[in-house]
Amino acid sequence: MGDSTMRIGFVGTGEITQAIVTGISKTDLADTPIQLSPRNAAIASKLAERHANVTVAADNQAVLDNADLVFLAIRPQIAEEVVRALKFRADHHVISLAAATPFDRLTTWIDAPVRLAQAIPLPFVATLNGATAIHPPDEIAAALFSKLGKAIEVSNKTEYDLLGAASALMGTYFGILEAGTRWLENKGLGYDSGRAYLVQMFGALTETAAQSPDRSFDDIRIEFSTKGGLNEQVYTNFAADGGIKALCNALDGVFNRIRHNN
Repeated sequence: MGDSTMRIGFVGTGEITQAIVTGISKTDLADTPIQLSPRNAAIASKLAERHANVTVAADNQAVLDNADLVFLAIRPQIAEEVVRALKFRADHHVISLAAATPFDRLTTWIDAPVRLAQAIPLPFVATLNGATAIHPPDEIAAALFSKLGKAIEVSNKTEYDLLGAASALMGTYFGILEAGTRWLENKGLGYDSGRAYLVQMFGALTETAAQSPDRSFDDIRIEFSTKGGLNEQVYTNFAADGGIKALCNALDGVFNRIRHNN
């Protein structure tokens, strides 16, 4: 994806738009013309000030009129209202970032036979470390998000919804780190020291997993858990006290919520 004539537009200028534009600025697409809607004036103006290729359009329709690749970066609550008010061209390539907004509804709201895909970019696309789920498989979307980290194309809606549910683990991840840090603090270790230790340890563990893509997480867990050792003890207690069941129940709840909204 290196077409210098391509123009990108964002309908909706929130945090995820900011992350994508920031990430694009660090790739070979840095000179690609980008139009932003003025809905969030603070973010839009800040991005335009930082990047010479970014301009703020007069309104959402102006974004479409000056773009070939259009991102719908809008909240699901207002998606229908915003999309139905727009006039699309048949040659528009549209990527919807609206969470839990069904593909078939989007095609009904869009008034032209555009090429359409859905994506779930994570905030880390700003640092080119994002994992982005894409449905259906889409060459343009995959090429762009591969530059911003890793693109994961899935062929059916269930797989896409499952990845959407998995993305809800982010808060729990930080919650576990906070719980561990507070436990250390309550036992007498300063919060900052505990935080620094756990950040370093969990970062190294993630790197270990990334360097072993053909191994299951369970295999790696066993490697890091000496028989009868401390790691094995914590995991065994965590599982016995319902930690794994609680996590899976929470994911089931999120997945069912996503499916219900569809």
